[in-house]
Amino acid sequence: MSMTAVLLVGAGGHARACIDVIETEGRFKIAGLVGRSEEVGSRILGYPVLGSDADLRRLQAEHAYALIAVGQIKTPDPRMRLFELVRQSGYELPVFVSPHAHVSQHATLGVGTIVMHGAVVNAGAVVGRNCIINSQSLVEHDAAIGDHCHIATAAAINSGVRIGSATFIGSNSTVRQLIHIGARCVIGMGQRVLADCPDGTQLPPHERHA
Repeated sequence: MSMTAVLLVGAGGHARACIDVIETEGRFKIAGLVGRSEEVGSRILGYPVLGSDADLRRLQAEHAYALIAVGQIKTPDPRMRLFELVRQSGYELPVFVSPHAHVSQHATLGVGTIVMHGAVVNAGAVVGRNCIINSQSLVEHDAAIGDHCHIATAAAINSGVRIGSATFIGSNSTVRQLIHIGARCVIGMGQRVLADCPDGTQLPPHERHA
């Protein structure tokens, strides 16, 4: 029986990581990607870039499923815009979980979320829509992650933490248990978050000098 095809919306570095997760998971085959107009006709890890954003409605006639494969560091806006455009175009957005990750059967993942290799989402955790739970990151028990968040590589979100929508938590950052982080925050890599952060908080990467 042939696998269902999924279209990846985005053709950059994060798309490559998404391809690897989808290939490893083995539930879907990758139909191709949607990228910038100048990328149309190129190939990413062997898969064709079939069109640009303007072609999403046309492509939906052939492909019912899509995943937002654009990364998120400085701003969540491109991923949020594409998520709404894809939904309005009639696509379904599956959840993807690497077979090398662990997601508790007692956790909840929103549509369009991807859990990358080595990540852990523990019991009672709730992760919103269109999130990236990146490689080797931890979302501990009873934590709640809002929509459109990126928990970057090796970040640790401890038990009972609440994170608002469209927030970025940088690589190797640690958030103490029961902390509340607001919406549209950027927590730079290597930070230790020990107190609540209001909406829009910007914490630069933690720097260590030899």
